[in-house]
Parts: sequence; structure tokens; C-alpha cells
Amino acid sequence: MEAHRDLVILSCVAFYLLLCIAVGLWAMRRTQSAHDFFMAGRSLGVLVTGMAIFSTTLSGFAFVGGPGLVYTMGVSSLWIVITSSIGFALSSFLISKRLRLFAELCDTASLPDAVAARYGSETARLLTAIAILLGVLGYLATQLLAMATVLKSLLEGTVIDQISLVTCVMISLTVMVFYCVTGGILASVYTDVVQGLVMMVGGVLVFAAALTAMDGGPVEMVTVIMQDDPEAISPWGTLGMLGCLSWYFMFIVGGPGQPHIITKNMMVRRVVDLKHILPTSIAGYFFSALLWISIGLAMRALVLSGAHPELSRADTAAAVFLQVFTHPLLAGIVFAGLFAAIMSTGDAFLNIGAAALIHDIPIALRGRTPSRELMWARIATVALALAAAAFALFSHFQNARLVAVLGAFGWGTFGAALAPTVAIGFNWKRATAPAAIVAISTSLVFNLGIEIFNVTIPHGISGGALSLLISLTLFFGVSLATPQQPLDPDIEAIMDM
Repeated sequence: MEAHRDLVILSCVAFYLLLCIAVGLWAMRRTQSAHDFFMAGRSLGVLVTGMAIFSTTLSGFAFVGGPGLVYTMGVSSLWIVITSSIGFALSSFLISKRLRLFAELCDTASLPDAVAARYGSETARLLTAIAILLGVLGYLATQLLAMATVLKSLLEGTVIDQISLVTCVMISLTVMVFYCVTGGILASVYTDVVQGLVMMVGGVLVFAAALTAMDGGPVEMVTVIMQDDPEAISPWGTLGMLGCLSWYFMFIVGGPGQPHIITKNMMVRRVVDLKHILPTSIAGYFFSALLWISIGLAMRALVLSGAHPELSRADTAAAVFLQVFTHPLLAGIVFAGLFAAIMSTGDAFLNIGAAALIHDIPIALRGRTPSRELMWARIATVALALAAAAFALFSHFQNARLVAVLGAFGWGTFGAALAPTVAIGFNWKRATAPAAIVAISTSLVFNLGIEIFNVTIPHGISGGALSLLISLTLFFGVSLATPQQPLDPDIEAIMDM
């Protein structure tokens, strides 16, 4: 089998991609309305929802960006891995039940629907939709760049060895758009069950392979890295204490502001199922995230010890390790799961972005959605995918951004803009519409300004964390400074639960 390693890996990937396309076609037959396209008809069970939440969060961010970040910065990004699961828990305890009840009461098709109902403000709906669109571009760019990076690595050494990253992005874009346009969110969530299982089992097996990649095991691995750079293996890594703590703050407090997680909880068939979803998501996340830290450290140690040449790009760490240091069948299965997870995550983000563009913004500006909403949702999906591909290539060629850095930008954009408005606003009756409007708009200005002008904050502090801190401060301040708004009795009853 080793003699046909490339063929085995590519065959596994091709089979899984064909399977996902088949699922997309099957889901298209079950997608009869825009509500089905955006919210899966609120018909999901515990296992499907739990798997969808953690696999949507991981995907290319963790499988490609995570190992690349560890390879570059040492154990700093452990502060992302640990805190993301805490962010799941915070989101579940603070808002999952309330938002599901809001979905039932107001027949919501999106998160901005729920925000508009809570605050009685179409301006709040509009700004929430804009925040989602901007965050979606960052996250979709992450998925496309991750998929293209892995595809390019897989094709190197084959008959199309010289394929460019731009070509790989366009191939990835084409497959993702077909999958998303045909099946909507149904295609995403139902493939997430298989993908989640693949990611969990693959994570454990790859973790074991990484620990035995060097003759001396993990002790030798740590020793080699420490001799090169002791900070890389220290608790704060090379990022430093304040940088790591800013990630800690952003990924925990910003967790309840992630619309791809929030909307999954709104799709659950029964409210009572919500209490079982969190353990499923965290367990899946834990086992899948094992390869985040293990591959990054293993590849760094292997390069430093001379067992492998220096990587041309840090984001290829996972692809190179799987191709060279694991059994070809395991590599093929993990690669297949990775591609499917990236497509599923891309589908989730394209879905909430299309909802913002076709459902929420028209309602906020015109008071109604366009006729033939499902058709326009599919057109918007294609347009958003093209915009994300352009952003991915621009970010990469401008300053060779790591995949994980793009993912952190998307998380920070969502967290700073939406965590105060949703996590606090849906629990605190004193929160007002002007506070939500100021918090969202200010956070977007700061976060995008930091990104566009490439502002470097001292001590490695995350721009998303700084934007979130400013957003929280303004949300509390403006809420206390403006008159409390009367709430609809039904909405007040939900908030009392």
C-alpha cells in the first residue's frame, strides 16, 4: 500500500467528495423553501446538531490553521483550543434555550430575526446582518484557503505537480458552491454526523502517530523544540502572556456571539434536546482537536531534528505529516474528512451569509423579503463564495496570512459585534436597542480598521479581543444611559425562563 500512497489518499478524497455531492443533491429535493434552506425546518436531532456544532467550529481552522499556528508559535494556540470549548458551554448556558424559544415564538429564519424581535429595532437587525456578512467573509476565506492549501499539497508530486494556489482556490470554490447551492443547510448538517465521527477517530489515531513519529517519543520531541526555542514549549508559547490571555478572553466571551453555533441551536427539533447537545459537542471537539497541537509540535521537532526539510509554508504542516508520517489509508480517511468538514463549514457560513443578504437586509430596508427568496438565496451563495475567494487570495498574497489568523479574525468579528447584543441582551432586560446599535457598529469599525490598516497591537494582543472589550463597555454604558424599553409580554416571558 505504501507504493501507492498518493493513489490511496486521492481515492479516499475523491470518494468522499462524490459522496458529499450526492448528499447535496439529496438535500436539494428536501429543500422546498427559504426556511428549509436557512434553518433546516427546525427538524434536527441531538446527534446531528451536536456533531454540526463542533465540526463547523473545527474544519479548516483547526485541521490546517491549528497545526500551522503551533508549528510557528509553539503552544500559544492551546489557549484557543481550550477556550473554544468553554465558549461552547457559555453559549449553551446563556442563550441556546432562549433563542430556540424565540425561533418558535417569532418563526425566525435567522439570528437577525431574533435580534429584531428582542430589541424591536430594524436598525439592530440591519447591523447584525452586516456584522454576519463581514465575519462570514473572514471565515469563508479561511475554509477556501485551507482547502486549497491541502489540495495543492496533495497534488504535488503527481502529474499536475505545478498547479498554483489560485487554481486550487478556484477548484475548491467550485466544489463548495455546488454543494452549498444544491442542499443548503440540510446538506451541511447531515454530512456533519459522518464527518464528526471521522474527525474524532482520525484525531485520536493521528495524535498517536504524532507521539510516535520520533524514536524518543514525546520526550524527545519536547527536548528538540526546547533546545531550539524554550519559549515555544513554555505555557505562553512565543506569543507571550498578554497575547495568549487576549485569545482566552476572545474565544470564551466571544463564543456566544458565533452565529454558526447559535443558529444550529435554533434548528433543534425539541427544546428539551438542548441539554444533551453540549456534551456531544465538547466530546467531539476534544478528540478532534488532539491533532491541532500534536501535528504542529511533531512537524516542528521533525524539521529541527533533520528528519524532514523546512516547510515552505507553515499551513502545510498537517498535509505533510499525514502524507509522509502516517499510514496511507489513515491519511486518506483524515484528508477526506477534512475536505468534507471544510465544505460543510463553508456551507454553514454561506448559509448564514445568504440569509443576511437576502432575508434580513431587505426586511430591514424595505420591510419584506424579495419574491422567489429561495432562488435569490442560491444566487447570493455564489456571490458570497466569489467574494470570500477574492478576500482569501488578497489576504494570502498581501502578507501570507496563516489560515488560523484569518479564522481568528472571523471569530473576533463575530464575537465583538454579537456577543454583547445576544449573550447579554437576551438575558438582561435593561439592555436597549441604542446600546446594541452602538456596540455592533463600533466593534466593526475597530475590528475592520485594525485588519485593513494592519495595525499591530503591543504584546501580541488580539485585535478581536480589544474590539470585544470596547463593545462590551459601550453596550453596558449606553444601556444604562438610555431609557429602558418596554418588552413584548411574550418576549419578556421567554427572558424570565
